[in-house]
Amino acid sequence: MSQAITTELRRWILDQVAAGHSPDAVLQAMATAGWQEDVALSALEDTLAGHLAEHGVAVAADLSAEPLPLASDSSTPAGPVAEAAQPATGLPSAAQRWAQRVSRSSAGDLPSAAGGAAGPAAVQGVASASRQPHPQKPMPSPNLSGSPSVLDLGDRQVSVVVAMAQPRVVVFSGFLSDEECDSLVAAARTRMARSLTVETETGGEAVNADRTSSGMFFRRAESELVARIETRIARLLHWPLENGEGLQVLHYAPGAEYKPHHDYFDPSQPGTASILKRGGQRVGTLVMYLNDPERGGGTTFPDVGLEVMPHRGHAVFFAYDSPHPSSQTLHGGAPVLAGEKWVATKWLREAEFV
Repeated sequence: MSQAITTELRRWILDQVAAGHSPDAVLQAMATAGWQEDVALSALEDTLAGHLAEHGVAVAADLSAEPLPLASDSSTPAGPVAEAAQPATGLPSAAQRWAQRVSRSSAGDLPSAAGGAAGPAAVQGVASASRQPHPQKPMPSPNLSGSPSVLDLGDRQVSVVVAMAQPRVVVFSGFLSDEECDSLVAAARTRMARSLTVETETGGEAVNADRTSSGMFFRRAESELVARIETRIARLLHWPLENGEGLQVLHYAPGAEYKPHHDYFDPSQPGTASILKRGGQRVGTLVMYLNDPERGGGTTFPDVGLEVMPHRGHAVFFAYDSPHPSSQTLHGGAPVLAGEKWVATKWLREAEFV
């Protein structure tokens, strides 16, 4: 059963913020009433941005104001959340991101639906409350404690070239040998077909004009080569082998690209529920470069102005702890300007991928 954000719910959210409740408390109250973390976050953003715009107040550029239809089961109440928000320990990462974006906006006064006002001090209080330390859910990640320049993965030593905290992006050199790169390309070449994208509206796959590569999937552990690389990925990112999708190899001819997109599955789309049955959300991506294009073909992250250039044997990893644009993991494959590009991609799920 789908549920839209109602006027009553918007009024309740604004009243809670105006009353000084922390984002953790507001989100926890919504979660208790049946809302999922990310749809609750979207409701907060939509309500806040819309209300500020209505009162002629500028909003930070990364604060989404697009209305979002919310999906829930029949037990989710349609009215406002029942009781006043209480201090919460759950939903930390979403609350922190929301509050940080509030504090970065030039919000000034935030009028409440009841006619009161939460001025700059209240907004800063919301941000301050959300910056308290919280436990984080398990995520795939390399162990970079102590800032190592080299990681020993048992069968291979891999160099750390770049490490970014937010978003979590790490670039490695020497992740694959030249022989492994050539062998992956040779094994995939005769099985290539026009790349498809996952359709979250239906739960299926379809050709998309934004993606002009060709590709194929290996089954997990399909060959000794694939199994060796998958084991190395699991060691690098401390993530179970069974939580990985099959290794995908992609080929980009001159002019081919993949326009900026997110790898997670949009929770607001009707087909997402069926996709998640195979292993939950995607939480991380590893892209491995199998050759050196002459020009172009970089992996771009528009939200943070980063471009990772493709070099044979290198790999770039990025993680997204929430299926929401605030993860800042919007990324794309820039057009190949000369030569060709071959990459292998591994997507990681929350649970066992079946």
